[in-house]
This record gives sequence, structure tokens and C-alpha cells, in this order.
Amino acid sequence: MRAALSAVVAAGLAIALAWWVSGLSGTIEATISGVTIETSAPVAALAFALLATLIYLTVRVMLWLIDIPRQLGRWRQGRRLIAGDASVARTLVALAANDGPGARTESARARRLLGDSPQTLLHCAEAARLAGHEDEAAAFFEKLAGREDGRFLGLRGLFRLAIAREDWAEAQRLATNAEALRPGALWLREERTQLAVRLGNWTQALALAGPETPKNALVVAASQAEPDGGRALRLARRVFEENPTFAPAAVAFALRLRSAGKDNRAQETLRAAWSRAPHPDIAACYMAPFTDKLIRVREGAALARANPRHAESQVLMAGLALDAGLLLEARKHADSARTLGLNDQRLWRIIARLPDSDPVETKRSMSNATPDSGWICDACGTLSASWLPACQNCHIAGRMVWGTGLRPGMLVEGKAKTKSASLTSAAPPD
Repeated sequence: MRAALSAVVAAGLAIALAWWVSGLSGTIEATISGVTIETSAPVAALAFALLATLIYLTVRVMLWLIDIPRQLGRWRQGRRLIAGDASVARTLVALAANDGPGARTESARARRLLGDSPQTLLHCAEAARLAGHEDEAAAFFEKLAGREDGRFLGLRGLFRLAIAREDWAEAQRLATNAEALRPGALWLREERTQLAVRLGNWTQALALAGPETPKNALVVAASQAEPDGGRALRLARRVFEENPTFAPAAVAFALRLRSAGKDNRAQETLRAAWSRAPHPDIAACYMAPFTDKLIRVREGAALARANPRHAESQVLMAGLALDAGLLLEARKHADSARTLGLNDQRLWRIIARLPDSDPVETKRSMSNATPDSGWICDACGTLSASWLPACQNCHIAGRMVWGTGLRPGMLVEGKAKTKSASLTSAAPPD
């Protein structure tokens, strides 16, 4: 409706203008090179309008001709953008399909068409990395890191390459630079936490760890590595008080107490831990200061009295008594351990050393006994001779648990298959 009204108004104005021009009176005379032209005012006005229109159209045509190269350039650029976007899409598909050579070809084509941008450089770097060309990938990531709009992406890529080749010092430097660009980035915090675990920097790992990370193992490790005795003691006390049934926490606290000259307090701590959850590591730490075999029996009895009805107390006393030559005492405690339900190979090795044991019966019982417990990573199944804050195979912190039930054939190049392992509840109780 508005367009129709506008057209009517414009037509009315044009008619009014034409009517006004046609009503002009007088004549116009012009002399050009001796030629005199005389005409009426309306005709002269119409001729002037036609001349102005002709000049305008001529100028427009000339400008269009001059602009043809630029228009052709824009057309070619548009075609390059379309082709470049198609190559980017094909690069992403190839990367998703783990097609390294294909991704490398398409990313190179996209770079030729679109030039060096954060997107094309990143795709070229990822394609080169997937194809196994680490040096080429590093060069592209370096280019990214040299750009203001791609520095964090470049540092992230270089960091991943450093981790892949286990260049921990370089990875630490790159992580520090990336942290300066994006403080508190979640990805960076997780990567720095894992890097700190790999480097054994437990204090930094504890400081960086998020709420989803098991903290008990990191606190124990930090207390063991802390050079400041007072801070180390506070860390060890904290984790023990929070988790008194976690054997590594009790051992770490006791060792720090001994380092501070508080031997009696250390022994009290170990007895308190034993009363809640007896564990061989607690017994080993408790008995460490004693070398005389009879004294070890006496001190072992003091520890066992903290939890006398537990099978661990009985097997501890059986071993100590046997070492001291107290055979009747050893037999009594071994039988008590069996009565309390213990039937592992460790107990049967003690029984086999008793003079009154039947070798045939003992050998048969040992073959049917439960395999000895040990520290196992419940993430990858790797066995460890002692507790560690992080698995030496998969490097995940806080996943070492006290486990038993390993079957023959579970160990493969020092690694255990976890599906057949029956794990106890001695994991860090976060």
C-alpha cells in the first residue's frame, strides 16, 4: 500500500513538473561557432534534461568498465572462499576418520585457498601430527604461537607434542606460558596436574587438583616430599585424621613424627591405625626400629593387642614368633589366623616352616590358597611392590588399591588384567 501511494505521489509530481515546464513562456537563443539556435523555453528544458541523462549514463558506463577488474577479483575471491570452505570441511572429516594423509592433503589445499589463518594453520598442524610428521606439526604450531590471535592454540599444540615425546621440561615451560595467556583454563589445569604427577611434583599437583581428583594420595605424597618438616607434619596429620583407615596415611604420619623426634607418638599413631584397619604396611613401619627378634615379638604383641581378633594380628605374631624360634607360639597364632578365616599363601608359607607341618598337606593347601594381596592400580591393573601415589604405568593418581585374587596368566609384561582381580576396600577413601 505504501509503495502504491509513493508511486502515485511521484507520478503526480512528474506531471505537475511537466505541466509547469510546458507553460513556460519565452525563447532561448544560443550561438555556437557562428550557428545560432533559437528554441522555446520548454524545448530547451527538455533538451537539457536529455543531455544531463546522457552524461550521467556515460559516466556510469565508464565507471563500470573501470571497476571490471575489481569485480573479477571479488568473484575469484568468492570462488576461492567457497572452495577453501569445502577443503576445510573435508579436512575435518579426514581428521575425524583418522585419515592422516587425506587430512594433510586437504588442509594444504585449504591453506593455499584461504591463506594463513588460525583455522588453516591449526588444521595443517593436526593433520601433520596425525600423519606422523611431528616436525611439520611443530612448525605449524610455532606459526600459530607467533600470532596474536592463535598464540594459545599454538602453545597447546606444542604442549601436546612435548608430552608425546616425554619432554617434561619443555612441557612445563609451555604450560607456564599458556597459563599466562588463559589463567585458570580448565583444560590447562588438568594438563598441568597430570604433568605435575608425571614429574613427581606432588605439592603442585595437590594445589592444581580439581574436586574430581582423589586428594588423599596427593596429600600423602606431598607430605613425603615436603622439605619443610613442620609443613610436612601438618599435611600428614591432616590426611591421617581425615582417613585413619588409609594405611599409607598412617605410615606417612608416623614417619614424620619419628623425623620430629616423637617416636612414642609415632608408635601410638600406628597402634591407633591398626585398631581400625590392620595392614601389613602398618606392621612393617611399626616394627622397623627393632632388630632383636625377641624384642620384635614383644613389640609385635603390643601392636596385635590393639586389634587381637583380626587375622592380620595373628599372622603377624605367627611370623615374628617363628623368626624368634618360638615354635609353639607360632603354631598357636597360625591356627588362630586360619580360624579367623585367613587362607592366603603368606600364611601357608609360615606354616610350611613349622617342624610339625605335613609337607604334602601344606603344599596342597598353598596351591589352593588365596594369592597374596598387593597394591594394584584399579585403572590399568598394574601391580606395584609398594604403595605409590600414582600408577607407574598409566600415571593416574590415587588409584592404587590393596587387592587380592590374582589368577595365573594375569600378569602381562608386569601388568595385571583387572577384570579377574578382586579388590579390597583399601583404596584412598576420598
